[in-house]
Amino acid sequence: MEAASATGVLSHLSVLEVQARSRKTQPQQQSRVKELKAKAEALRIQREQLKAEIETHKNLQKLRASMDKQCTREEEDEEMDEDSESSQLLRLMARHTQLKDLLHAHHVIGGYNVMKTRQGKGICVSLATSYEGVFLETYNLEIDLKPTVRISRHNIPPYIPLNSLAEQSNLQTDLRTFLDTLSQHLNAFAGRKQQLKLVKELHKSVDVMESNVLCSILVLMFTVPRDKTAVLCTLDYIDHTRCLPTRVHFESEEKSLPDSPEWKNPCRLLMEIPVHKALIAMRKMGNIV
Repeated sequence: MEAASATGVLSHLSVLEVQARSRKTQPQQQSRVKELKAKAEALRIQREQLKAEIETHKNLQKLRASMDKQCTREEEDEEMDEDSESSQLLRLMARHTQLKDLLHAHHVIGGYNVMKTRQGKGICVSLATSYEGVFLETYNLEIDLKPTVRISRHNIPPYIPLNSLAEQSNLQTDLRTFLDTLSQHLNAFAGRKQQLKLVKELHKSVDVMESNVLCSILVLMFTVPRDKTAVLCTLDYIDHTRCLPTRVHFESEEKSLPDSPEWKNPCRLLMEIPVHKALIAMRKMGNIV
């Protein structure tokens, strides 16, 4: 009897041990599921970005094909009677269409519009900014070429380090490098500014607590749906040539929350994709209201 009783006790203890282990693994499994969902959402957003890039390349190919066809038509028109009014009109129409296509392609590939000024002694350079295929502000530089290359007038915002960039580049021999670097700063600024605008338009439940004119610091306040806890999120864009932050920091009255595993994925998302898209993913994952 005693042996049977001992066996029953050991069996019961074994069952309790299995149940305890099962309870320990459940939170780990739930955390793993959330992590996999976050990765899947990040991959989905990256897929959409790749689709947009592919669509842009397709449009460029169509544009080049259109220009080639137009050139062929222009050559055929030249074979017509040059004195014919209809042939002259067709050539003018073909030239006009080709110039419009070239201008559009020039903007799409990030080229610069340059115009001579002061009888060739200077040039005016236009730098267009865009974000996600949308054209934004255009800035202008008037540059003297003689007796030395120097910037005479411009409408670049004062918080863009124009003079510092000019000093770092040799304007006399490498003007293109200066323009490329300046364009990077302007497009990154325009992108950060546009992201802030989209956050305000698309995410009414997220409060913008602080931002500066350069949009290099952004402080947002989220609400955690589970217990309505407020979380402050600081995005620091240390590299002013990029649209993505280099540092993300969370703060909350619940001290353990920012360092918890469930907030590691939102931190990674905010550093890898634009903030307005990261907030959409965070809402779907249940991190914010």
